Amino acid sequence: MDYTYTQNREISWLRFNERVLEEALDETVPLFERAKFISIFMTNLDEFFMIRVGSLSDLLLVGDKGVDSKSGLTAKDQLQAIHKAVRKLIAKKDRVYEEIEAQFRLNLFQNVTPHELTGEENKKLASYFQNFVRPVLSPQIIGSHHPFPHLENLKIHIVLGIEKNETRLHGIIPLPKSLPRVYFLNEKKNRYILMEQIILHFADQIFSHYTVTDKSIMSITRNADINTSDSLPDEDYDYRNYMKKILKKRDRLAPVRLEYTSTMGSETLSFFQKKLGLTQENSFITNSPIDMRYIFSLENDLPVHAVRKVKYLTHTPYNLEQIPPHTSIADAIREKDRLLYYPYENIDFFLQLIKEAATDPEVISIHITIYRLARHSKLIESLVKAAENRKDVIVLMELRARFDEENNINWSETLIEAGVKVFYGFDDYKAHSKVCLITYIRNNKLQMITQVGTGNYNESTSKQYTDLSLLTADTGIGSDAAKFFQDMLIGNLDGVYEHLLASPYTLKSTMLTLIDEQIEVQREHGNGLIRLKLNSLTDREIIDRLKEASQAGVKVQMMIRGICCLLPGIEGKTENIEIRSIVGRFLEHARIYAFGEDDNVKIYLSSADFMTRNTEKRVEIAAPIYDEDAKAKTLAIFGRQWQDNTKARVMLPDGSYQAREQGGMIINAQDWELKLAKDAAQENKVEQKRTTPRVHHEKPKPLTLWERILALFKR
Repeated sequence: MDYTYTQNREISWLRFNERVLEEALDETVPLFERAKFISIFMTNLDEFFMIRVGSLSDLLLVGDKGVDSKSGLTAKDQLQAIHKAVRKLIAKKDRVYEEIEAQFRLNLFQNVTPHELTGEENKKLASYFQNFVRPVLSPQIIGSHHPFPHLENLKIHIVLGIEKNETRLHGIIPLPKSLPRVYFLNEKKNRYILMEQIILHFADQIFSHYTVTDKSIMSITRNADINTSDSLPDEDYDYRNYMKKILKKRDRLAPVRLEYTSTMGSETLSFFQKKLGLTQENSFITNSPIDMRYIFSLENDLPVHAVRKVKYLTHTPYNLEQIPPHTSIADAIREKDRLLYYPYENIDFFLQLIKEAATDPEVISIHITIYRLARHSKLIESLVKAAENRKDVIVLMELRARFDEENNINWSETLIEAGVKVFYGFDDYKAHSKVCLITYIRNNKLQMITQVGTGNYNESTSKQYTDLSLLTADTGIGSDAAKFFQDMLIGNLDGVYEHLLASPYTLKSTMLTLIDEQIEVQREHGNGLIRLKLNSLTDREIIDRLKEASQAGVKVQMMIRGICCLLPGIEGKTENIEIRSIVGRFLEHARIYAFGEDDNVKIYLSSADFMTRNTEKRVEIAAPIYDEDAKAKTLAIFGRQWQDNTKARVMLPDGSYQAREQGGMIINAQDWELKLAKDAAQENKVEQKRTTPRVHHEKPKPLTLWERILALFKR
């Protein structure tokens, strides 16, 4: 195996997260947003340890001797490299936090420590502790007669080294969920103290019968990489209840990381490491708050005069599609394909389509795949309404959307209670596709509208993630979508479609064929071109084929936000490949595959990254773009990102990144899109929010699906 032009995926991911952290250092980013980027960096790292480090730890535990196909590293090698890289990142995070905290103190808030309290504040805090905090605490002694407690995943604990009668013990106080993380010390709300600091400060009072030798703050991270394919239930088992039981295991899996503050004594540290099965290698000291999610809670307390300076200006997604008066969304799509670009454009255009379909007497069915949803979902409301109106509503719900399992279980129960037919996918393949099919009987004919997207049907994240959503009345795509849902219902994952590509069967093979086509184009005409926008690239077979394209002289341009195991610029192998990454205000989430140029370009939108898990282990969909305006819009989006010289970082042959040179005009692709959307909305005088359908008819009582089909054949 040739590793000269590839790198380990875990190290690549850590480099991505470092780019997230570096947003906190960017002085063009508003101050409060910079603090949020530190919190995002830390939350990302939490999930990385729970899933990726957890998975590698499992491999090490069972003695797996396999090696990574991109680096040749064993699980042990990878863990060592991860821990070494993370230690440097934590030190960098602490330095960044110190810088941001200093600016916060001058401009916004002072996060004080106990020794900074004034006499009046100390008195006020002591009263608050005695009356509101201490009564809800659950302190515990750990000793020969007091067993070691279960420590919850990512929960903050106050830990103490204590002595009594020359006996060494330890005390522990979990941070209660019922207490606020932030306590403001004055009415101006510009000085606050964190709850863990309050408990730490008064911990001596709780253990007043002991001599406290040291006290500190600690948190552990547990392996959360639950393998739901193990011990799968029998066919007649309730899959939702099975998933509920599986989720209960997540908080009790083995620890993979210990975080602690510098005040922890060496004996106390050794004690907890031994009890938790951890070592110095996976224990990390931190000089900043262990959990910084509290930053988001400060948003409502920002000084009014400072909000415009320290936060991004509010962006409301626009409805840019011009719909003639008295025209339904469905009719507008029949007239012309529509391509939405979130968060610059509004997901309400799609939601309104579903809302219309729920009451449209011509609609006989709605089929949709669901991976993640908002906590309060308008989509679910419309699907429930459609079922109540006797439409045939079928939902492929993936219950194993990581960390959204409980939300999906709850929504599936709501849908089932309303009469929606819900099925849960497949034992070994997550259903990650984003496709919706609405079927109509119009003018005695079956007609279909299909939506294929790169992101979830989530109203909340559609305002934060960049995604593309294609809505089309193309009969070929509609027929493929109908066959796709039929295949899903009978468990056929090997479906072949004329227009749509689906993993695990046809998507990857078609991508390899399209790369080969560009190699032939290069040989014959000298203008082979591949443009890819992805979240991640790890699939070794695709990587090797892209290397072959580069060797043939094909120009390969890739915008890859996160993991990228392919190294560009390696002489004789990948010197024709350029890789760039954008981390900015919005999370880049769209996937675009474009092969060729000018009139010969073939463009697909998809939910799939070029990762083995997507190409071989998930149900994914890629849809071709046929409409010329939609093609031009997609390529323009890619082009603006490629021109970005503000947020874009260029990958170097060693896998590191550097900023692009800002020669000439300064370009920020996301700001550019915001301006384009605003200008288009003003020019078109588009309403910010659509309300009800523009066409109002006296609707007859809906027929059942069977009645409609019979009526169709009678005619």
